[in-house]
Amino acid sequence: MPSNDPELHLLITAGPTHEPIDAVRYIGNRSSGRLGSALADEAVRRGWRVTLLLGPAAILPERPEVDVVRFQSTADLEACLDEHLGACDALVMAAAVADYRPAQDEVDRGAKRRRTGEGLTLRLVATPDLLARCSANARPDQLLVGFALEPEDTMMDSARSKLARKGIDLVVANPLETMDSSTVRAVLIGNPERGVDVQQSTDGRITKADFAGWLLDQITPLVRNRARSERTHGQA
Repeated sequence: MPSNDPELHLLITAGPTHEPIDAVRYIGNRSSGRLGSALADEAVRRGWRVTLLLGPAAILPERPEVDVVRFQSTADLEACLDEHLGACDALVMAAAVADYRPAQDEVDRGAKRRRTGEGLTLRLVATPDLLARCSANARPDQLLVGFALEPEDTMMDSARSKLARKGIDLVVANPLETMDSSTVRAVLIGNPERGVDVQQSTDGRITKADFAGWLLDQITPLVRNRARSERTHGQA
């Protein structure tokens, strides 16, 4: 809800990346962007300034106050993050970023590959780790939140590993089974090494709109406390 604190700026990434194979085809995934757009709408309703970096074929937010910046590929998203990260108080990295993309010499951007009677082999290369890159470039007062979509039996271990590997503050762990669903059942895990020692779960499955409010309830006090601490430190 609005407060007497200075307006906070939330940067959200959402939706899939499409990694081109040729002028027509791409490697992608099934991310809808629904959760990120719901989070953007709810944050605006609570008085945040919101920039949403939104991938292709993703669901748009309803609130016109959301500043929507579109991207297509991992390289596009990397450039968007470079441009917008420095201005935000918190980053919620909800985009489903490809782990691999076709090597540059495999991509024919100017034409469509013709079908032949033979098979097609593509050489894939790893994409940059954008969340770890943001962590390396972020200021101490910025809060970084990632997501871990994993099979339920390995979800918690994977989420804690991601916290350590990426060097971020919080990770939202949710089961792989919730992909394409309108609901989510999640656990928010903090990184004690970054001063965030929390573990909170949703009350079973909730809609993604309700999850947006739940997540903002958890992260808003952390963001405000960091902003105040930084201002106090700067005045000392």
